Amino acid sequence: MNRAFLRENIFRLLYLFNFHEEQDMEEQIDRYLDKMENLEDVEELKEFRLEQIKEPISEEDRGFIKKRIAEISKQVEEIDAMINHVAVGWKTERMSKVDLTILRLAYFEMKQDPEIPQLVAVDQAVELAKKYGTEDSPKFVNGILAKFIEPND
Repeated sequence: MNRAFLRENIFRLLYLFNFHEEQDMEEQIDRYLDKMENLEDVEELKEFRLEQIKEPISEEDRGFIKKRIAEISKQVEEIDAMINHVAVGWKTERMSKVDLTILRLAYFEMKQDPEIPQLVAVDQAVELAKKYGTEDSPKFVNGILAKFIEPND
């Protein structure tokens, strides 16, 4: 799968952390990824909004998704502290869960994944905000993430 599609599914699974206990998350992640492997049930894929999948998820992609979610979920407090530091007039507790999840993922990619240029992480975050957020989400996400961009990237 391409990186943008993996990122979108990581976002969707991270979003679930807002609604499920941590101990339930492994089951939720496995259930979601199992649906990505079983492409026979088109109606069920539509229910999960996964109908755009043309081939089953590979073990490598499944491992990447699970690893990325684990890495980000371990750092949520630190990431939120950094977001709170730059978000003038906002705190993570007041942000929409969609915007906050996008910010967490993008911050992690910007600061922890040397394979992803910072501007690409910001651009992809804005695309997720357009698809899943409100009308104001892309501008909000871009404004927060712009404060994390380091010169010469």
